[in-house]
Amino acid sequence: MRSPLSTAMDNRHRIPSRHFARGAVNPVTLTVIAIVLALAVAAWFLIIKPYRDANAGVAPVTAAATKPGATRDTPANVDALSVDQLLAEARTAMNEQRLVAPSGNNAFEFYMKVLQKQPGNPVAADALRETFSYGAAATEQTINQRDFNEAQREIDLLAKADPENYTLTILRSKLDAQRKTLDREQQQAVDAQKAQQLAQQNAASAAKLQAEQQAAAAAEAQRLQAAREQAARVAQQQPAAAAAPVAAAPRPAARAASDESISEAVLIRQVNPRYPTAAMRANQEGWVDVEMTVGADGAVGNVSVVDAQPKHVFDRSAIDAVSKWEFKPATRNGEAISVTLRRRLQFNLGR
Repeated sequence: MRSPLSTAMDNRHRIPSRHFARGAVNPVTLTVIAIVLALAVAAWFLIIKPYRDANAGVAPVTAAATKPGATRDTPANVDALSVDQLLAEARTAMNEQRLVAPSGNNAFEFYMKVLQKQPGNPVAADALRETFSYGAAATEQTINQRDFNEAQREIDLLAKADPENYTLTILRSKLDAQRKTLDREQQQAVDAQKAQQLAQQNAASAAKLQAEQQAAAAAEAQRLQAAREQAARVAQQQPAAAAAPVAAAPRPAARAASDESISEAVLIRQVNPRYPTAAMRANQEGWVDVEMTVGADGAVGNVSVVDAQPKHVFDRSAIDAVSKWEFKPATRNGEAISVTLRRRLQFNLGR
C-alpha cells in the first residue's frame, strides 16, 4: 500500500504533463481546418469567379438608362472580331441601350455571334437569357411606334435567341393587332375622304337643281306676265269694239247696256294651302296675294304671286292650293265668261 506522501509526489509530476497536453494542437482540428480552406478555394474557382465573369457581360438596364452614351458605329467586319472583342462590343451596346437595334449593331447580335464562334459560351448564353425580357420590352416599344418592319426584324432576332419563349407569341399578337388597327384607321380615312367628296358632289347637285328651279320659276313668271299683258290688251280691245255701234246707233246700244246683267264668280271648292315645314319650324307667319284667271268652266288657271310677306316662303304652297280651287263661273247676260280675280291667303300658326 502506497503512502500518502508518494501519492502526492506522483500527482505533482502528472499536472505539468496534462498542461502540456492541453497546449498541443489536436490533429482532428487541423484536418477540419484544411477541409474548410479547400472548400473555400473550390467555391471561389467553381462558383464565385464564373458568376462574376458572367455578370461582367450583362450591363444593368437601370445603369444604362442613367448613363446613356453615344451610339458607336457598327464595326467594319463583325465576323472578323474575336470572342473577347464581340463580348466587349456587346457590353458597350448594353450600356448604350442597344439591345436589339439597330440592325447589325446591337447586343443580341453580338452575343449570338459569340455563340456561333464558341457554342456554349457561358457569358453570352447567360446574357441572352437574362436580357431577353428587356429586349422584348424594347421590341414592344417599336410595335407601339408602328415601325412594323423593324418590329418584325426584332421579333425574329429574339426568336433566334430563345425560339420557345412564350413572350414571342405575345409580341407577334400585338404586332398583328397594331397592323390591323393601322389598316382600319387607313380605311376609315379613305371612307371619310369618299364621304367628303360625295357630300361635295351632292352640294353641287343641289346647287344646280336650285338654279334650275329658279330659272324655271323665272320663266313661269315671265309666261304669266305675258299672259296678263295679253289679257289686258284683249280687255282694252273689247270696249273699243263695243263702242263703234254705239256711235252709229245710239238708241239700240243704250238699250243693250241697260239690259246687260253681270254676276261674279263664286268659290265653290276651296283647298287650304299646306303650311311649309321649314316655316313651321322657324315659327314664320305671313300672307300671299295671288292673281288667277277663272275660266268659263269655273277652273282656275294662270295663278301667279302678286305680293307676299315674307318673300318666297309661302309662294309655292299658295299657288298649289289656289290651282285646285273651283268656281261657279261669272256670267254676262246669262253666259259664262272668264274673269281675273285676286285673293290673299293668310299663313298663321294656330297658337
